[in-house]
Order: sequence, then structure tokens, then C-alpha cells
Amino acid sequence: YIKSVNDGLLKIFSKMGISTLQSYHGAQIFEIVGLNKDVIDNYFTGSVSRIGGMGLDDIAEEALRKHFLGFKRRGIETKLLPEGGVYQWKRKGEAHLFNPDTVHLLQHATRTNNYDVYKKYASHINKQTDTLYTIRGLLDFAHHRQPVPLSEVEPVEVILKRFATGAMSFGSISHEAHSTLAIAMNRIGAKSNTGEGGEDELRYLPLADGGSMRSAIKQIASGRFGVTANYLTNADELQIKMAQGAKPGEGGQLPGDKVDEWIAKVRHATPGVGLISPPPHHDIYSIEDLAQLIFDLKNANRAARISVKLVSKAGVGTIAAGVAKAHADVILIAGHDGGTGASPLTSIKHAGLPWELGLAEAQQTLVKNKLRSRVVLQTDGQLKTGKDIAIATLLGAEEWGVATAALVAGGCIMMRKCHLNTCPVGVATQDPELRKLFSGKPEHIVNLFRFIAEELREIMAELGFRTINDMVGRVQFLKMRDDVDHWKVKNIDLSGILYPMDNPSGMTLYNSEKQDHNLENVLDWELVKNAAKAIESKEPVFASFNIKNTDRTTGTILSNEITKKYQSAGLPQNTINYTFTGSAGQSFGAFCTKGISFEL
Repeated sequence: YIKSVNDGLLKIFSKMGISTLQSYHGAQIFEIVGLNKDVIDNYFTGSVSRIGGMGLDDIAEEALRKHFLGFKRRGIETKLLPEGGVYQWKRKGEAHLFNPDTVHLLQHATRTNNYDVYKKYASHINKQTDTLYTIRGLLDFAHHRQPVPLSEVEPVEVILKRFATGAMSFGSISHEAHSTLAIAMNRIGAKSNTGEGGEDELRYLPLADGGSMRSAIKQIASGRFGVTANYLTNADELQIKMAQGAKPGEGGQLPGDKVDEWIAKVRHATPGVGLISPPPHHDIYSIEDLAQLIFDLKNANRAARISVKLVSKAGVGTIAAGVAKAHADVILIAGHDGGTGASPLTSIKHAGLPWELGLAEAQQTLVKNKLRSRVVLQTDGQLKTGKDIAIATLLGAEEWGVATAALVAGGCIMMRKCHLNTCPVGVATQDPELRKLFSGKPEHIVNLFRFIAEELREIMAELGFRTINDMVGRVQFLKMRDDVDHWKVKNIDLSGILYPMDNPSGMTLYNSEKQDHNLENVLDWELVKNAAKAIESKEPVFASFNIKNTDRTTGTILSNEITKKYQSAGLPQNTINYTFTGSAGQSFGAFCTKGISFEL
């Protein structure tokens, strides 16, 4: 028992960045969801509780109800304890949004390209949401405009470009599942995400039918698995993962039995050895450090957007403002509902917060600080239907990540065997025999996103919106439902989420201007100019340069230019030989490719 308690404390210390017991004592690191102000003031003084909720009488009522369920009247005895179904769906266990009915309907709809069946699926999900599975289930649409004809709403093809899949690594899921997601998203102009496990270079080559298995979003996480100059060059977006919605404060974990030779090659690791990313990035301990990495990545691929993934939490608005000032192009607010089945149960159930809370705070803070127009705001975390997307848009998100639903469309049946390498449908396994059972096709995932976009268009028409940009951040088109009579939610107050920020400057509530990354005067332009012969004909070059610590990143644009021409092969050893005199900046030689020799 003592060992278990000790291990639990150490895990929380690690998640929260706490080193000593004294720092943990009285730290108030919890955020409370669903208790009212009186309870907080009397028993959890100073803790954060943003939406109010239950009082002492309600807590007593819930305790009595559970007591009655546990100790029923005499004469009624149950010999076996119920399984509960907290993690995996059970017939008489805890309710889940994805259950056999909704999984079947979604797969049937996407495999037969039947929008009517999808509407049944969406009706099931939205009905469950309305029965208070989620915070958004407490919200309803407020109609302040006349409806517009559906034909006047921007087309599905335009909306599809705003979707992304969540970050799921090659390793956590099979090559077949990972590449199918990428092919599907590339077909519709949307973006798939590599996750933090790198990507095989073979996927950068076009397919025979003109399609592509290349993931548009390349993630840079704390373990930096597979992060090379070639990896960074082959991206439309580079995402820095600061936290994962389902398990904030923890790094990714891949058990050793899933690390086969292929995955080890892609991740530059050893087969059979488990891979654990550290909880923090060891080069990021301040917003200035984050700004440096953003600058490095922009040097590594000037054509790519730089994204920062944050977790929904109290105070994420302040962090988002700092990230915007650090010149990120995209900010992703990840909700606690996401994450693969390999996330620890304690984290799935007890860490992170709903995206509704974090997204609303981020939007409000960015608007208040006149930063909103500089960044794209994205959210994810069990977005399953067009209604979910509509609510996210009204709360401030102009792009959306859909991961679990995309995997289900591809064949996932929510067996929760992701960490065991025994997935029976070939989605989350590296077992060669089980991988043969993968039945998903890109068309199934394309159909899912088309259906979600079409449902979203119908809601837009009903609310009087013709474009997504017109809809973003219009929280006045949301209201708290007045037909909820459940005793536990009578004191919930969502006014903080639905607060419309003053915007006297008339700034857009969506991204309308590009960040200035200040790349015009970096030293690398001299390096590239001097290396022209080396890049063109592999002719060795030698040169000397003065360097200052204001030259924050050196060699990265040069590496990008070489990689665009020669991919991962780079140049022969010692083709480019540069000597620098002075004090270098923080990222001297960051993400350099082969063939470059720097001497300081």
C-alpha cells in the first residue's frame, strides 16, 4: 500500500513539474469541475472552479444514492460485483459516447457512403451529448439571424480544408492505419498528423494513382523521435507538442514489443526497446525557449506553419497569448477526451479538462490582447459530429482535429487493446498477422469528413452563417439549455464560457494576418549564397564568417536548401566547411543535414 501511494505521488509530481514534497504540500494543483462557490470557499479555498455546480446538499444526495446502490434492501443479493465499464464499454456499465451501436452506424455509413445512416449516427451521438455526457451537452443554439438557403453556405470542399486528424504515431497504430489516414486527408486537402514517431521517407514519394501517403503535419515532441532535416522539410505544418490532452504532463510511451525493426529505423531507436518521451521538452523552460524552437523550425521549413499544441486548463489563455507573441502560426487546444487507448487509465479519467473550457478561455484572452487575428485557433478531443464542430467554431476554433472518429471509420472497434499489441482489427498493432486484418480504406475516412462537413453546413444555414469565418467566435449564438432538469446541473453556470469579449478595434475573430518570423536578416542567407556550388554540384567549399549571439539559429536554412535537393542523403562528408569567429546563438547547427562541417 505504501509503495502504491508513493508511486502515485511521484507520478503526480512528475506530471506537474514538482521536485519536492514541500512544493507539493498545499500547491492546489487541482482544477474543480462541477462544485459551487460555497463549497470551494469553505473546503477548497483558492482552487479554480469555473462553471459552478453542486453544493453540499447535492453531494450528500449523490452519496446517499450510491450508498443505496451498494447496500440494497435485504433479500436482494448480487453475488458478483459489476465490471463497471469505466475503461472499456460493458453492457450494463458506465455509458460511453462510442458504443457498439454508434460504432456500427458510423462504419456502416462510411462504408456504404450513406448520409442518411450517418445522420442516425449523429443523432445517437448528439442525443447522448444532450443527456449530459459533456459540457457542450448543456449548450443549445441561439437563433439571432434568419436562416439562409443551404446553397448559399460555403461548399463542403472549402470546409474540408479546415480538418486535421489528431497526432497518432506510427508505432501506436499500424502502418496500414497511419497511411490510410494520410491518403484520405491528402485527397480532401486536409491534414493528417504523424504524431511523435517520425515517418518513413518512402511515404514522401507520390503513389501510382497520384495520391500521397505523406502526413502534412509533422509533430516535434519531447523525445524528438525521427526528427531530422528531411522530416522537417517534408511538411506543411510543424507541430510542437507541449502537452497531450488525454495525459498532460506525460510523454508518449511505446512498449518494447511494438518497437519492431521498421519502427526502430524510423525513430532511430533499437528494436524491442520501449520508448518513453520525457514529460517536458528539455530545451523549453520558458516562453523565450519556445520562441527559439518556433524560430528554429521556421528556419528548417519556411513554407510550413508552426503549430503549438497546448492542453485545456485554467490559465491556458495566458499561455496562448505568450505562444502567439512567440510567433506561432497555429495554437491547438487539446481536450481531455482524446488520446489513444494506450493512455494510462488514471490520466484518461483524472487529468486534463474539456476543450470547451480551454478553447473559450484562449479565444477570450487572444481577443482581449488583440492577438486573435495573428493565429489560427484549433481544437480537438472527441469531436464526432457536425454539431460538435459547430459549437467549437462558435467558441472560437476555425480548425478542428478529429482522430477517434476517423480511426473508427477506418475499422477501430474500441477494444482498448492499443497498448497490448493485440488489436483484433489491425489498427493499433505491429503484429504482421493482425495487420492483415485491417479493412479500412481512404474512401471510408473521406466519407466521414464529408458527412461531418455537410452536417455543419446544415447548422450554418439554420443559424444564418454563409462562411466559417463569419461564424468563428460568435458565442452569442450559443446559450445554456433551459430544458435541463437534472438535479446535479441546476447550479451550473456557463456564462464565463459564453462571455462575448469587447472588440472595439474591430479585429477579426479569426486568423487574418500572417506572423512576421523575421527571417530576412539571418546569417544563413550568406551561408547559402556562399554554398551555391556545393549545393548545385557537390563541389567542396571553405569560408569564414563572424558570428554574434543575436544570430539565433545558424545552419538550419542551409540544411533545408540541401535537403530539398538531396533529401536525407545530404551531401558527401565535409562538402561545406565553415569556420565561425565570435559568440554563437542558442541554435548553432540546429537540425543540420549531412555534408556540413561547422567550427566555432
